[in-house]
Amino acid sequence: MIKFLPFILMLAYGFAMYRFSVWRTTKTLDQKSRPLDEPGITILTDRMAKALDLPEIKVHVYEVEPVNGLAAPDGRIFLTRGFVNKYRQGLVTAEELASVIAHELGHVALGHSRRRMIDFTGANALTMILSAFLARLIPGLGVMLARTISTALTARLSRGDEHEADAYASALLHKAGIGTAPQKSMFRKLEALTGAGGAAAAPAWLMSHPAIEDRIRAIEEREARWSQLS
Repeated sequence: MIKFLPFILMLAYGFAMYRFSVWRTTKTLDQKSRPLDEPGITILTDRMAKALDLPEIKVHVYEVEPVNGLAAPDGRIFLTRGFVNKYRQGLVTAEELASVIAHELGHVALGHSRRRMIDFTGANALTMILSAFLARLIPGLGVMLARTISTALTARLSRGDEHEADAYASALLHKAGIGTAPQKSMFRKLEALTGAGGAAAAPAWLMSHPAIEDRIRAIEEREARWSQLS
């Protein structure tokens, strides 16, 4: 038991760091958000709620300017004020924002928050173990290499979660009669809306989200399968 104590302590440290991050995120969201009040969007969320046999889908506005949607660890769904402003400016449609909400609902329904806790805890433990091992083999570079390996593994897991949430959103949008076209058009607008297009692209294996072309291709493959079944 004693020989496993360092590993147990590493896991406990990673879990504690994750729980602190969740607490800090939840507190910030509580302080800087309010319920979404956009009838054009809530009409669509009502349709999605009916498709899920839910009384309603509550969406909140996180009062920050960057364009994003997110699912909080407690299951709440948020659009940023920046995203809502793009809608008011006519740069994105209500249906496109509904696709974002459907994606975040996928994260909640598929238990990705719990999975991220495990991933985060494991990644911290892996980084510490690899750092100790590789620092002896490659002095000066071992710690950097360990962090890169851990980051690449975490990014791969995150991309898997994003693909799963995309698939959930496609199915929900289809069932609600909104369709998957807004989901694809939203992806095509993302780089311009977020300003990511001008930044130097990270290697694909270090990206936390799949490439946009891959996400659109996956949606079209789902559409093809559904058309064959109809």
